[in-house]
Amino acid sequence: MKPKALVLRTAGTNCDKETAFAFSKAGSGVEFVHINQLKSKSRKLADYQILALPGGFSYGDDIAAGKILANELKYTLIDDIKNFIMSGKLIIGICNGFQILVKAGLLPGNQHLEQEVTLTINDLAKFEDRWVYLRSPQSTVHSPQNKCIWTQGLPEVVYLPVAHGEGKFMAKDKAVLERLESHGQIVLRYCDEKGKTAGYPYNPNGSERDIAGLCDETGRVFGLMPHPERHSFGWQHPRWMREGLLKEGDGFKIFRNGVEYARKYL
Repeated sequence: MKPKALVLRTAGTNCDKETAFAFSKAGSGVEFVHINQLKSKSRKLADYQILALPGGFSYGDDIAAGKILANELKYTLIDDIKNFIMSGKLIIGICNGFQILVKAGLLPGNQHLEQEVTLTINDLAKFEDRWVYLRSPQSTVHSPQNKCIWTQGLPEVVYLPVAHGEGKFMAKDKAVLERLESHGQIVLRYCDEKGKTAGYPYNPNGSERDIAGLCDETGRVFGLMPHPERHSFGWQHPRWMREGLLKEGDGFKIFRNGVEYARKYL
């Protein structure tokens, strides 16, 4: 049977259709569900295998990017979400979705849902809309094996667009960063074309340790600032007419990994 992905919507969500399209092309059934439908119990999170929090500007990013929807999840739906994760199901948060997951305490994840990291205003204090290169831990000599099911088998360097004003990753303290490193939870890092550490504009926001994507300790809850749904197909690459049309975009494998995992195990 096809896995079912729930693409969560609320006021200000604006990347839901692209995200749903990528999941659909990867072989998943997809339904758009408004946060109020989950709160009223007219839709049940338990009926789905994948929860996707797409990009956008939920509630206008009032207070801070993603903060209001993060509070809704944490204080009105947390039992449903905990049960969803404990049952082995999958969550992905993209851009605003990543901001929501960290501010709800679901990433990097701890027993008390304490917020240990954040995504805050870019170093240059302006909206960054550009393409970036990313590397995964597998291509970093001293990193542990990547546990994230969403990023298995990615190329050493991938190319995805970013579009955010509050994407700078910061941890509460050095101990949190070291724990993320040692537990293999740092999934994607900004880099240059060759996979090397570089400054701006390769790291578009000043994130600590160039962190662009993170998973929880199960490897099933994943958040990233770049937009894989905007490079799921070869024709979405900005230079495809000069460099040749790829069979698929660098971001598509992320969706296919999630769908194939759900089909096999859920």
